[in-house]
Amino acid sequence: MPGIDECLLEAMTVNGARGAAVIEWTSGLALGMVGEVRDEDPEATAAETAELARMAAEQRAFAALGPGGAKGGSGSGAGSGPDADDTDRDPAVEDIIVTTRTCYHLLRFVDTAFDSGVFFYLWLDRREGNLALARMRLRDMCGRLALI
Repeated sequence: MPGIDECLLEAMTVNGARGAAVIEWTSGLALGMVGEVRDEDPEATAAETAELARMAAEQRAFAALGPGGAKGGSGSGAGSGPDADDTDRDPAVEDIIVTTRTCYHLLRFVDTAFDSGVFFYLWLDRREGNLALARMRLRDMCGRLALI
């Protein structure tokens, strides 16, 4: 299983990739980063994308729907109630896509074996990138990413 550095280098082979990072979303700490960063400030980029990920993951409006349209978890990322299990701690959001006139920003939550929230951030040039293909490649990379 590839580690963070290998996945980041693989992410940069996606057409239009300008930068990539693996970020812990509760603290905003970048576990790894490669390529360009906006305003040449990698700490600010990590913290700002973590804030976006945290807001989406903790909002009940984005909670997964269970069978019959009922809410399938707390959506808070923290699990609550007596029947909460390990799956309730995972964010209900799989990924976040932000588009601008010139770029695509993809954030994909990564399942971890430890109690932490990690996401993969991929920044694409809109003229060169293919959003659908990048999303599929990012999903595959996150599925193989080994975080220990």
